[in-house]
Amino acid sequence: MSEPWDDGSAQPDLSVGPFGWIVAILRGVPLVIVLILGLFFTFLLRPFEKLLAGEGRPVTPTVTRIVCLSALFLLGIRLRVRGTPMKGPGAVVANHSSWLDIFVLNAPKRIYFVSKAEVAGWAGISWLAKATGTVFIVRDRREARGQVEVFRRRLSLGHRLLFFPEGTSTDSRRVLTFKTTLFAAFFDAALRDTMRVQPVSVVYHAPKGRDDRFYGWWGGMDLGPHLLAVLAALPNGSVEVVYHEPVRVADFADRKTLAAHCEAAVRGPVLDALVA
Repeated sequence: MSEPWDDGSAQPDLSVGPFGWIVAILRGVPLVIVLILGLFFTFLLRPFEKLLAGEGRPVTPTVTRIVCLSALFLLGIRLRVRGTPMKGPGAVVANHSSWLDIFVLNAPKRIYFVSKAEVAGWAGISWLAKATGTVFIVRDRREARGQVEVFRRRLSLGHRLLFFPEGTSTDSRRVLTFKTTLFAAFFDAALRDTMRVQPVSVVYHAPKGRDDRFYGWWGGMDLGPHLLAVLAALPNGSVEVVYHEPVRVADFADRKTLAAHCEAAVRGPVLDALVA
């Protein structure tokens, strides 16, 4: 398991005053209601969906999208999308900055996260992950064969699987070197000739007057204070999702060249935002 990234710098001020608490409550209560309703309808619909479509999910991902769009609206975070999400099955690779990525990346298009196996045992979060069809894997080359079979089965259903190749979240102002382990599975004979990969950049813009790293969640930061600070921010900031041109795995010599291409594409808009 990857160690949490931390550059040792002082973390942003996440303190919340009395007015901020009021704003957080006014946002937090409806947000919790939306999440609960989303889980309710997902668990209600999933048995029928499974009976009729097996592992396919023709309905419940729409519930997830509605929940995520509603969550961003309630948080006051403006979402802007550039580029076009690819159609059909494939892999999506993105930079990872925050727990907010779950809402941000689910909102524009149906996707299924690929997560480390440990998340399946996390209280509360595991329910959300399982309800939305998350694929749990062990990040070990010795498990590559099993991973290929899981990916092949999900892709055959038309699913788009989302990976965070950095292996950890950051302060939202940088893109770490992409780990190539997961890319190796794409070059298996069962996937290579048909697999496509779309790089996606997630660029956060902090609320006016706040630290540029406000939305980043990294190192030893606790979820509670960070969640409270985001709920309390008024006005809140924005996030931009940039979809780059999908590429064919077969057009690359190996996992390292494919990972390097995706990393460069993802890093571009993040660096551009620093000098804007």
